[in-house]
Amino acid sequence: MKNSNETIDMIAKNCGFSKQKVLRMMKHLEKEQKIWGYAPVIDNTKQHLEKFILFIRRTTTQHNPKDINEIVANLLATTKQEIGVTMVSSYLLHGEYDWIMLFTAKSIIQAKKFSETIMQKYPDKQSIQISQVIFTVRENYMVNPEIIKMKDLI
Repeated sequence: MKNSNETIDMIAKNCGFSKQKVLRMMKHLEKEQKIWGYAPVIDNTKQHLEKFILFIRRTTTQHNPKDINEIVANLLATTKQEIGVTMVSSYLLHGEYDWIMLFTAKSIIQAKKFSETIMQKYPDKQSIQISQVIFTVRENYMVNPEIIKMKDLI
């Protein structure tokens, strides 16, 4: 996790393994689905994007099978594209909220349009709260290299 952007040779050297052993271990982790993939940590501010979290609390009303299939397949994929929202992470939860979605958009207007679309699509199924991320402290196990800027926000 710490050095995932290193070359195979460098990882092998740091771990004291041969390059072939590192490759075998990585393939085994992928096969066992202990690693889903490799992703960069993106600085959204340099992409002129804002990050938002959508908190969803379901009611006791059950979803119909069509809605369930759509949610599992790719929740409102076309709507996200039309509005300009990109899903970063999505979690089904046990607790106060049933679902949270972390996504990026160019503005709060786009983020609110996305949350309103979900409310319109499933009006009797949930209540929604939206929050904007002010500063990312840590993402994908990496500490923000500009962590010192957080002092100005506290």
